[in-house]
Amino acid sequence: MSYVAADESSRPTVDRADPESAARVVAFPSGAASPLGRGQTSTSDSAARHRRASDAPLAADGAPIDSNDDHSRSDFFATLLATVRHSERTGAPLAIAVFSIDPEKHNSIGAANRLLKLLHMAKRDSDVLGYLDSERAAVLLVDTDLCGAQRFTQRVGRRAADLGRSAVSAVYPDALFDQVIRDCREVGERSTLPPYIYRGPDAFGYPLKRSLDVIGAALALVLLSPLMLLTALAVKLSSPGPVIFRQTRLGKGGVPFEFLKFRSMFVANDDAAHRAYVARLIAGEHEPGQQGDGPLYKIGADPRITAVGNVIRKTSIDELPQLWNVLKGDMSLVGPRPPLNYEVERYRAWHLRRTLDAQPGITGVWQVSGRSNVSFDEMVRMDLRYIRHCSLKMDLKILAKTVIVVLRGDGAS
Repeated sequence: MSYVAADESSRPTVDRADPESAARVVAFPSGAASPLGRGQTSTSDSAARHRRASDAPLAADGAPIDSNDDHSRSDFFATLLATVRHSERTGAPLAIAVFSIDPEKHNSIGAANRLLKLLHMAKRDSDVLGYLDSERAAVLLVDTDLCGAQRFTQRVGRRAADLGRSAVSAVYPDALFDQVIRDCREVGERSTLPPYIYRGPDAFGYPLKRSLDVIGAALALVLLSPLMLLTALAVKLSSPGPVIFRQTRLGKGGVPFEFLKFRSMFVANDDAAHRAYVARLIAGEHEPGQQGDGPLYKIGADPRITAVGNVIRKTSIDELPQLWNVLKGDMSLVGPRPPLNYEVERYRAWHLRRTLDAQPGITGVWQVSGRSNVSFDEMVRMDLRYIRHCSLKMDLKILAKTVIVVLRGDGAS
């Protein structure tokens, strides 16, 4: 199997690792220090009992090396624990590769930054790159077996041969995961800079993104207030129940928030059919053209929808209350659609990146690039590419295309 450092469209097919025979590949140049830390060895003790990472407490969010760089403030330790839990629950293979710099040969900060950039370029969008300390970095390789991890370390090794680098990789469960978890905890206790996720120089967002959200949402609320008042009246008169539908969705980092929409369905309806439908969609068993509101999929000819609901869903007017979510900071104008709890439970490990890494949005790349006519996996890939490359120009382009798509009614129903 070859590990392809690209997005999920080229993700390799992996074999399930056998927990009883989980092995590790170690690649040390002559005289290099072990990446496991001082006093540790790279030899796997197959007789050692594996302490479950889910029993470890979560660490607080970390901070970047300095306030002027573009490193993410996300906590690598917490993400490591969450990814391990997901692997335990689903049985999906999970590998980790740990890289170290020889501090006697290089300025550790400069060499570490170069290694981080190399790893960022080599990894897939679904993988997680963590900065452990000034001498070490680690990559969580989701849906990857030991052979894939070895290929990855070899790929990086060819590009970083002059760094005096050493690397070790393993498939979960393995003592290497225990060691990295212990090291993350120890670094967090003795340093003001806990291990954090490195997202590269193009980390999500740009300086004017929040300004665009606030100005754009406020202006839209003022201009569209007459339409919103008429919609509220129509919803109220069409069927009993509240005007605004409130639902718990997951925001950036999986933080729940109250998601707002104009109510388009009858109250007290059963969501069992929708849960089953979401499960089929994520598994790739959907019927083309039946997707709608991002992860909140819309079932064709849904009997739960009111007459007014059909109209406001067709025109996307039901989404307008989310402008208030944007003003509150729960959402952005542009970003991945916020998922439901029972949707995330069906995610594969690489799907989680769209929720963990970015502020959810009212509209996004996939809504203006096919909307109802793309698969779930392709939608996630679009979101990951947006997260990696978003800019003011891209957001303005998406917003302009969204207006055109809504006016045409393309794929909204």
